Amino acid sequence: MSNDKLTHFNEQGRAHMVDVTDKKETKRIAVVRSQIQMQPETLRRIKEGSMEKGDVLAVAQIAGIMAAKKTSDMIPMCHPIPLTGIDITFEFVSEEILAFEVTVKTTGVTGVEMEALTAAQTVGLTIYDMCKAIDKGMILGPTYLARKQGGKSGDYQRQNP
Repeated sequence: MSNDKLTHFNEQGRAHMVDVTDKKETKRIAVVRSQIQMQPETLRRIKEGSMEKGDVLAVAQIAGIMAAKKTSDMIPMCHPIPLTGIDITFEFVSEEILAFEVTVKTTGVTGVEMEALTAAQTVGLTIYDMCKAIDKGMILGPTYLARKQGGKSGDYQRQNP
């Protein structure tokens, strides 16, 4: 199959779920990075745990894990995948930027990039939701696949994050 063929369309040009029946099972990992920019006061309150809605990072972490597990319910052509690991870490990059990284793992016949991307976006949206009462101007992103491992297409490492 040529790399420029769109695999999510059948012979009639209509959408279908890609058939992965004959694909080899491999260990698969996807790492996605994202960030959210906010007012320094907002980030300070997240660090201190003084947001009125509770522990922002704990809630965002749980939301991200739940989103990764439900990706195939939200993205029509994603296969349901038995995930074997999900980890979300946070880094206070500056007084205005909170970065986060999502790592999703499985052993299977299709990758986990969509699960990691969905989790990262949900982490950001949850942070926004929990802080919007004091900072409606937050900026989410960029969100990107930093690296992936496994599968027919091989490994990928983003060169210029």
